[in-house]
Amino acid sequence: MADSGVTQQPTDNAEGLPRETRVIQLRNMLETLQIADAIAQQSYLITSSELADLMDVNASAVTSRGEYWAWRNWSVSRVRREGNQILWQLERID
Repeated sequence: MADSGVTQQPTDNAEGLPRETRVIQLRNMLETLQIADAIAQQSYLITSSELADLMDVNASAVTSRGEYWAWRNWSVSRVRREGNQILWQLERID
């Protein structure tokens, strides 16, 4: 078989992604978790769309969950509505 001249990156996971790509994804996830922690520590209120962006889901997926639920290491509470915005609060679950 002839060598195509293209080198393959080593992969060792089910998705077949190169290690460098997986590390970047882990860094992005860590940044997301750190942001969520900062929001919780400061008791900031965030909108449904901001929470959806943080969770990487559709805003309707956030609002359809109800008033109180868990996401990863945080409990998420629907605090109040301001105009057409629903505001949420994160609290760290230890």
